[in-house]
This record gives sequence, C-alpha cells and structure tokens, in this order.
Amino acid sequence: MTMRYSFVAGAVGFFGGMLYRDKRPLNKFEIFAANPVQPVVDTSEHMEIDQSDDFVSRTMKFGFPGVDTIRSRKSFVLSYDRRNRVPHWVFEHLTTEHITPNENVNKKKCEFFEDDSIHAYFRSTDDDYKGSGFDRGHLAAASNHRSKQEYLDDTFVLSNIAPQVGKGFNQDAWEKLEEHVKKLVKNYKNVYVCTGPLYIPRFVIK
Repeated sequence: MTMRYSFVAGAVGFFGGMLYRDKRPLNKFEIFAANPVQPVVDTSEHMEIDQSDDFVSRTMKFGFPGVDTIRSRKSFVLSYDRRNRVPHWVFEHLTTEHITPNENVNKKKCEFFEDDSIHAYFRSTDDDYKGSGFDRGHLAAASNHRSKQEYLDDTFVLSNIAPQVGKGFNQDAWEKLEEHVKKLVKNYKNVYVCTGPLYIPRFVIK
C-alpha cells in the first residue's frame, strides 16, 4: 500500500506540563505507557519509576501528548498512528552529551527497518515509500542520536518516519530546523522536542 499525501511536513514544539505526584516520596512519579518495546516487569499495582534512572521518565517528565500505541525506543519515545502508518508524535530529550557525535558511530551502517512491535496489518514498510515521490523523513533526527551506534540505528525504524517532500523541505528547511534544535541544546542543559506530521489537504478540480 503506497502512502499518498499531497504534502506532509513536521511541526516541532517544546512541551511543558505539570508533573502529577501522589503520596509517595517527591523524587518518584508514575508513568503509564502502553506496549513498550521492552516491557518492565513489575509486580506492584502501579509501575513506579525513578526519574534519575529511567529513560522514559526523563523524556516524558512533562507528560504525554497522547497515549495511542506508545513505543519506547532506545533514545526516544513515540506514539504510532496505525491508520496512516506514521507517528502521531515523537518525543526526544536532548542533552549536549547525547547529541555529541562519537567517532566510532557510522551512519553508513544504518538501514531502514520495520517496527516489529507493530502488527503487520498496521506496520509501515519500505513499499509504502517506493514510487511515492516522498523522502523517508526522520522525526527523531538521526543526527541528534550519534553518541552511540545503537541510538543512531534505532532512528531508522519506520515508525519514526513520515513522508516528506525532499528538495525544498526535508533536504533544506527541515534540515535547517534540525540544526536550530542543535543550537538550542548548546545553550540549554535539557531540550525536550516533540515532533509530529502536519497534513495539508489538496484541492482537486474535476
């Protein structure tokens, strides 16, 4: 099935929110995430996560924009849109240490791959992009995750990808926006980035 969009862009926003706490110690809070890639086994009634140690809690400390088909990847969190086979949103917590390139990390080793945590009926594949005229556009930018090879590799999962116009957008304006985000990381200790697709309708005259 080929994706057919007149135009798909990305919107980046920086989300703040309120951290809801219960009667437990103040250095603890709860996150309820559906279907993580690597589920945490917990015998308690609720999953209690220590903010200082857990990746998901650090990334999503200000809350989830939505809770449809949540996937926790190796260095970002996403919500997957099974209808359109693209993310609803992708959330990143970026620091200087995280985005600093490692000389042993090589982008040439990366290949796009299917997210096998998504049912095959709803999973995005490379065939969706063949002949579509769109680039496979990263929402969690590959260049923001070059501190480890496994982080970089994981940005090529197709559940992190949306169709983007190549020349003029993905290869130009979108790349400039990604560079702007990197500058923010140099000026601020913690940068939280939420990225999602924007669908612009096409008018057809019959």
